[in-house]
Amino acid sequence: MGGFEGGDEAGFWDSDTLASPIKKSSHPTNKTKLSIEKSDASYSIKAHAKATVFLKITGYEDGLPTLLSRYLRVEELYDTISFVPCTSGTFIIEGCNDIPIESNTIYKAYKALLDYTADTDIEEFFNDYKVVVTKRIPIHSGLGGASSDAAAFMHLIKEACNLILSSDELLKIGSGISTDVPFFICNYPSANISGLGEIVEPFEEEPLNLEWYTPEILCDTTLLYQTFQEHLSANISLSSFSGWDRLDTKSILKLSADPALINDLYASAILAYPTLTKGTKKGWFFSGSSFFKLLD
Repeated sequence: MGGFEGGDEAGFWDSDTLASPIKKSSHPTNKTKLSIEKSDASYSIKAHAKATVFLKITGYEDGLPTLLSRYLRVEELYDTISFVPCTSGTFIIEGCNDIPIESNTIYKAYKALLDYTADTDIEEFFNDYKVVVTKRIPIHSGLGGASSDAAAFMHLIKEACNLILSSDELLKIGSGISTDVPFFICNYPSANISGLGEIVEPFEEEPLNLEWYTPEILCDTTLLYQTFQEHLSANISLSSFSGWDRLDTKSILKLSADPALINDLYASAILAYPTLTKGTKKGWFFSGSSFFKLLD
């Protein structure tokens, strides 16, 4: 489950509303326009956070967890990925808290694009540009910052180098970086996620007003999945969440006040990080290391 490594800054942040989601349909081009900006030979794009409404592990495929989940794009919280002129002759990333470049999802996306396209224009472009990341999404907060950054990078380099890549090709490349990258590649405000994360289907529902809290405890997503597989996978019951993908977010959250029933990773988080329960409050739901509640 690739991503950045490092610490988070805890605290509350309030949302206004999420963008209006798109109805599940056979028209995958009906997406929100990408926020790519160009100025003075520079390029930039917003990499939005995500909310995990529910997450259920449905089984395993070649040792990897298969999912049924609902993600929402968070409009008001985002990183910014920029390509800034810089004559260096090598690939440079700034703003990622001294994370080794080999562990950085942006670098993984860069290498994956090189391997897939064999396009020398990509390498030549970064002889004259560097990647600058303005981080606003807390690291290890469970809000998808690393995956969003990778997806935004892929969209931006496609624009900058005029790469001829279809949406399906971007999804194929992105799915090899992390399970969350395909959601951000698709750029839907709300979507159901299934399979290994590569199946992304848009879903229509009313905009929501959410409040968020990220505690001091930073949950390693890879460890959460490992803990679930080792201790909780025998409890998988597909019938217990049948039809959830057809319910809107408010209806799903009304099914139970227990975050463990809505998100399988919460139960494994309690096993891996027992003190996490001290920050759990009634009416709050788990999304990675963070918690959210409906304000309406």
